[in-house]
Amino acid sequence: MKTFRRTLLAALSVAAITCSFQVAAQDIKPRIIRFGYGLNEVSNQGRATKLFAEEVEKASGGKMKVRAIGAAALGSDVQMQQALIGGAQEMMVGSTATLVGITKEMAIWDTPFLFNNAKEADVVLDGPVGQKVMDKLQEKGLVGLVYWENGFRNLTNSKRPVNKLEDMDGIKLRVMQNNVFLDSFKTLGANAVPLPFSELFTALETKTVDGQENPYNTILSSKFYEVQKYLTVTNHVYSPWIVLVSKKYWDGLSKAEQKVLLDAAKKSRDFERQDTRAEADKALADLKGKGMQVNELPAAEANRMREKLSAVNASIAANVGESLWKDVQGAVAQARAGK
Repeated sequence: MKTFRRTLLAALSVAAITCSFQVAAQDIKPRIIRFGYGLNEVSNQGRATKLFAEEVEKASGGKMKVRAIGAAALGSDVQMQQALIGGAQEMMVGSTATLVGITKEMAIWDTPFLFNNAKEADVVLDGPVGQKVMDKLQEKGLVGLVYWENGFRNLTNSKRPVNKLEDMDGIKLRVMQNNVFLDSFKTLGANAVPLPFSELFTALETKTVDGQENPYNTILSSKFYEVQKYLTVTNHVYSPWIVLVSKKYWDGLSKAEQKVLLDAAKKSRDFERQDTRAEADKALADLKGKGMQVNELPAAEANRMREKLSAVNASIAANVGESLWKDVQGAVAQARAGK
């Protein structure tokens, strides 16, 4: 009798597991997901998007297919964000900085010199405060899945090396369409010009602007070395990317389909960060090999910049709310202490 009971329980367990798999499979429908991004397909952004697409297709049994569309073919970050909000596009990855006009709390990640290294950024972005900021997007029609890494931003220009704060004076510098970046570089003496990334190379080539600021990988993959002579290592801002889904689209997915996207996004995040960091040192060496003159901003001058930007930081705190500002500063302090 006991043997029969054990056999029956085992059979019921197998049946329940089989049934759950069948239900999950039934909850996943054939779908085409347009996933837009700004860089080209051979960039770190392009490689991570490719992995995301592969993971989605594999986890969904081939039912959900991601159509990756790079090189800003679907528009700038701002244009794609609006398409997601309206439900005209399903997914994208782009800069958190371009979301500030939609969700003001995103400005916290634009704080100059917020993180000392990538490890600190990972702990804070993947922790409770990073999720708290990301969740604010849902009120505006967007769902954030994970943060990717764009990297620490550095300065390039075609005029002169930037060895001291005063060397920023009068440089026409392209910045993202974001008030924090505008205010920061105006405060440092540059003539800050907001432009979409998709227009940047042409603006540099035609001397509409003298310079720009981006991580090494982006400078290399976008071939800015063809139109820029000087690169100054400033590490002035750690810049995250964020993987977004249209809330209208997300709400129409089953729990199983949402899990497929979230799990694939987490795998792509881990891959993208590792890939980006491995490429960064190589990218800097390649940029030197392409003829760019590279100098590192002296620590004393970086401190002068920090002091000069104190009013900008106060403005960020007031804009995002003192509570969030303190939460982020506390999370950074804990990460820095290794807690």
